[in-house]
Amino acid sequence: MDLVTQTSPAQTQALNVLGEPLEVCSCEPMTGWFRDGSCRTNGADLGRHTVCCVVTEAFLSYSRAQGNDLSTPAPQYGFPGLRPGDHWCVCAPRWLEAYEDGMAPPVRLQATEASTLEVIPLEVLRQHPA
Repeated sequence: MDLVTQTSPAQTQALNVLGEPLEVCSCEPMTGWFRDGSCRTNGADLGRHTVCCVVTEAFLSYSRAQGNDLSTPAPQYGFPGLRPGDHWCVCAPRWLEAYEDGMAPPVRLQATEASTLEVIPLEVLRQHPA
């Protein structure tokens, strides 16, 4: 499956896991590897921040217990801290780990980048719709 489709000679557009143009995940708070609201990625993104989730209190607690505190603001990085209901680009391997532990947050398929399918099967993502 192609992960991008040519929209013009000067522009490429990322696709979501459904093979459609990738939708924005969140601009409040601003999310994404590129901090542009989209769960797009590139080779420098070793965590693969491609899964657009609606975070839950259970997932925030789980993530904190795994050593990734997403709730506490970090103003020095422009990070406000997440609250339940916020939309956020989560690392695909972290989401899969949460799924395997029964703690996966809901996923917005339309805003989850196609490369996620290299880590998580679509059937698994479809089990957790937002």
